[in-house]
Formats: sequence, structure tokens, C-alpha cells
Amino acid sequence: MAAPEEHTPDLPACPSARGTGLLPPELRAWMVLLAATGAVEQRLRTVVKERLDVSHDEFLILCLLAEHPEEDLRMTRVAELLGRPKTRLTYQVACLQHAGLVTRRSVCGDKRGIEIALTEKARTLLREASTTLAGTVTEALAHVIGPEQCEAMGGLVPGKGSGDTGEQTGTGTVAPGAGSGTGTETAGGQAEPHTEAVGTSD
Repeated sequence: MAAPEEHTPDLPACPSARGTGLLPPELRAWMVLLAATGAVEQRLRTVVKERLDVSHDEFLILCLLAEHPEEDLRMTRVAELLGRPKTRLTYQVACLQHAGLVTRRSVCGDKRGIEIALTEKARTLLREASTTLAGTVTEALAHVIGPEQCEAMGGLVPGKGSGDTGEQTGTGTVAPGAGSGTGTETAGGQAEPHTEAVGTSD
């Protein structure tokens, strides 16, 4: 396989923490995350197909299950965590089951409930590919994330700068180390995360 540097796509520049456009710091930070996510996905798709023979979306399911190795996860919970429609998830899980990478079983006492878990084959493949996958993510992020982008993303961290080391200025808190004119202020000195309610019942 060719080294990633030989076929690096032309990626758009990330907005910096010192953006001069119309976007507030929170949206500039979100744009940085979108660019970073796109860069990682572009590189991972090929590697995941070659090493695991699955699609990128199927790979995300495997990663989620790998983060819960001691328990099965309900399909509705997987759909919630990945932001996927359950109908689409059902097809992807069926493909993974056909490949021998996941198991499905009915939830005891719930006729509609389905739980899924990794097979030993999937665990082995993920362990063997872990170094390559980690390197792919690191290389992709190195192309889009620099010091200013890291600073910009601080605007999305709930409560950043509201602790003991923050510098109080008027009605907000400037993150420590941000420097004059580059810190992210939040009204009242605290950022509140945005959450979207998703149903979890089968």
C-alpha cells in the first residue's frame, strides 16, 4: 500500500482561533472539528477496507463495541451513540454478522430488543490492525490540526477556563494561556454543552 503522503488529498484550511469572519468562536471550533473528521475519514476508509474488509460505517460500529468489550449493546443504544437511523444500522449489523464479526441476540424479556457484541474474530482483527489505524488517524490530524486550531477547539469544551486557573474578565472567563484577544469567553463564565434527545426504547 502506498504511503499516505503519496496520495494526500487537498484539504481545506481550518479556520484559526483568530478568525476575522462572521462566525463566533464556537462555530469556528465546530468547523475545525468537521475538517479534522473529514481528513481522518478520507484516510481511514482505504485502510479499514484493506485491513478489516468492512465499510467505514461498519468500522464505527466495531469501534463502539470495542469500547464496551465486557457487555452487549442494544441496537437502539448503538444507533443513538452513532447518530444512525435504526433501519440503516440493521443492514450494517447484518453485514457484520455475515462476515463473522458481530453476534446478535434477543434481549431476555423484550421481544423487540436486540443486543450485539464483537466476536473473537473481530477482536483479533482490531488488535492486529490497531497500530496501523492509530498511525492513520495521527497522520491525518497532523495535516489539519495546528496550535491555532487546537486553541479554536477549546471553545467547544464545556466549562473550559471556568476553573481555578481561569482569568476572570467582566462577565466571562478567558481560557488560561489563550493570550490577549484570542481567548473564548462565555456568558457567565461557563459554556453549556448542546445535547440532542434521542429515544432509547426498542
